[in-house]
Formats: sequence, C-alpha cells, structure tokens
Amino acid sequence: MKKTLLATALTMASLTMPAMAADYVIDTKGAHASINFKVKHLGYSWLTGRFNTFSGEFSYDEKQPEASKISVNIDTTSVDSNHAERDKHLRDSDFLDVKKFSTATFNSTKVKDLGDGKLAITGLLTLQGIEKEITIDVEKIGEGKDPWGGYRAGFAGTTAIQMKDFGYKMDFGQIDFDLHIEGIKK
Repeated sequence: MKKTLLATALTMASLTMPAMAADYVIDTKGAHASINFKVKHLGYSWLTGRFNTFSGEFSYDEKQPEASKISVNIDTTSVDSNHAERDKHLRDSDFLDVKKFSTATFNSTKVKDLGDGKLAITGLLTLQGIEKEITIDVEKIGEGKDPWGGYRAGFAGTTAIQMKDFGYKMDFGQIDFDLHIEGIKK
C-alpha cells in the first residue's frame, strides 16, 4: 500500500512540475543558420551580405516560450558582401572596425509570446563596443526529430538597427537583418 501511495505521489508531482526548456546549439557547422543583412547603397540600390562565422545557443519551451533565451557571438571579420574590396572597406574603421571590435554579441533579456508561433525577442546587441537594446520579430518554423537521431528547432527573424546608433563613421541609415536559426538539441 505504501509503495502504491509513493508511486502515485511521484506521478502526481511529475505532472504538476513546470515544463523544462530544451537547450539547443545553433547549427552553423551544417550551414543551417545564417545572419544576413541589407543596407541601402548611396540611396540607389541595396547592398546585401552576411556574416559567415558565428556561434550561439538557445533554450526553448513551446509551453512557456517567455522563458526562452538566446545568445549569439558573431565574428565581424567574417563579413561577406560577395565583393572582396568592399568587404575590406566594411572591415575598416569606417564601418565594423574589426581590428578593435572583432566580435559582436546578442543576448536576450526578454521573450514575449505573441501567439501562433510568433515571438518578440528583446535583448542587448553589442556592436563596435556599443550596447543597445533591440527587438527581433521571430516566427517558429518548426521542430522535431531529424534523420540522424537528433532533435531540432528552427526559427526565422527580422530586425533593424540605425547605423548612427552604433557609431559608424559612414552612415547610410538603417541596416535590415534577416536571421535564420536552426538548433540541435543538446
């Protein structure tokens, strides 16, 4: 009788425990994540590019998305606009100043569940040694088992920053970011 009561109590306790967020590492090795950007070039066209090297991790619980968090480290020397001379200029002190600031970071501080797989992730972006709060509009793409025996979750997001807010010597206005993150459950 005591064993039955103990088993019932343990079962009931496990049913009332809060859900635990799953931890993921961003899959950059498999190229299932990207940080893309675009900025107007002299007001005449769009300059597009990406950062080829970054890493990060996140935690996510579908039942409590507001408890989610993400952190990302970006190697600013990996900027790639598909033009070697322009990339050299983007790396110099007019823009990314990679000799002084070879890393940019984003660390979430708050996640708001907007319903229907949509989130607003607020956090601190540090770029050029300047830290500013930004919000990323995020949509959950999906999650589930992968063919290799793992488990994955994927998200897409957009945000924008003003160049003047991060101390760029040359200011072309707003930089739009298009983010794609697929994580492998740890």
